[in-house]
Amino acid sequence: MALNRRTAMKLGGAAALLTAVPRLAAAAFAPRPDGWRQFEMRTSVQLQRAGAMAQAWVPVPAVTESDWSKAGDTRWTSNADQISLETDAHGARFVHAIWESGDDDALLDVTSLASTQNRRVDLSSPGTAPALSAEDRALLTAPTDLIPTDGIVRDTAEQIVAGAKSDVEKARRIYDWVVESTERNPETRGCGLGDIASMLTMGDLTGKCADLNTLYVGLARAAGLPARDVYGLRVAPSAFGYKSLGAGSSDITKAQHCRADVFLEGHGWVPVDPADVRKVVLEEPPKTLSLGDPEVQDVRDELFGAWEGNWVALNFAHDVDLPGSDADRLPFLMYPQAEIGGIRRDELDPASFVYSIAAQEV
Repeated sequence: MALNRRTAMKLGGAAALLTAVPRLAAAAFAPRPDGWRQFEMRTSVQLQRAGAMAQAWVPVPAVTESDWSKAGDTRWTSNADQISLETDAHGARFVHAIWESGDDDALLDVTSLASTQNRRVDLSSPGTAPALSAEDRALLTAPTDLIPTDGIVRDTAEQIVAGAKSDVEKARRIYDWVVESTERNPETRGCGLGDIASMLTMGDLTGKCADLNTLYVGLARAAGLPARDVYGLRVAPSAFGYKSLGAGSSDITKAQHCRADVFLEGHGWVPVDPADVRKVVLEEPPKTLSLGDPEVQDVRDELFGAWEGNWVALNFAHDVDLPGSDADRLPFLMYPQAEIGGIRRDELDPASFVYSIAAQEV
């Protein structure tokens, strides 16, 4: 899908508001597959460029997994000189727009559809899922720029899994270690960076989802378990009433969330999210919870093997090179990106880069 045009158009209509679900005293956190939901996500970009050339890259859903995620169609309107839907070498998909030199603001609206549902893998008995290919196993136990699998990462992983009798036990031990050893840091910018060797070396095991869940992925890989980060967006409230585990409105500009998968023989890909356990501890009302509280224990038990389908996966990509850019590669692509005059804008600074993301269920 490609477009060359100079006509600025704005998609009409505001996204429907998402209403928070009140906590029900008897409703334990227990996601189970119960039917598909479809969401529409709209990203709007406006760049003031003062005559300079500009580019933007807007990530869109690229994950299709038979039991929990289906990437849908993407469309756009823009006054860009060139625009196309691209897929990088790691499977990340994004709309790439280029504006030649000019004084008009660069405008881009991208609308995507995706379907999702609750996900759960039964780990209580041996499974029959197909094995991972040798090529995929090698790829998903390999290091990335910010996820080394040697040195302190390997040493830490070996200590955690020492004596474990199965891959399921290894995966659970790493999950419990991350839950118990880390903390969510509300001062971390965005979702964090995921520089796990630095975290372990400095002994600062705080951060947000791209730090804590990437720490899980790195330790799992270092222990020989294929693992991957899953980058996405919260798009709806939690059906179980957890305010910290869902989107509170249709405005999801700051609702990015990274999750993790670990591959276990017989079971296939197994969802894990230790970062959300720590998020519940820090943010869930009354904001005085500990790991021992029932609300936290429910979430901790379920987020090894399950997650709620109020979140849309974008991609699994690490070390992303943006086409047309001379700037450094990205550790991951979860936020829109832009450059003006060849200078990368800060996606977390509204004064530097203006964009918004809205979601509605359709």
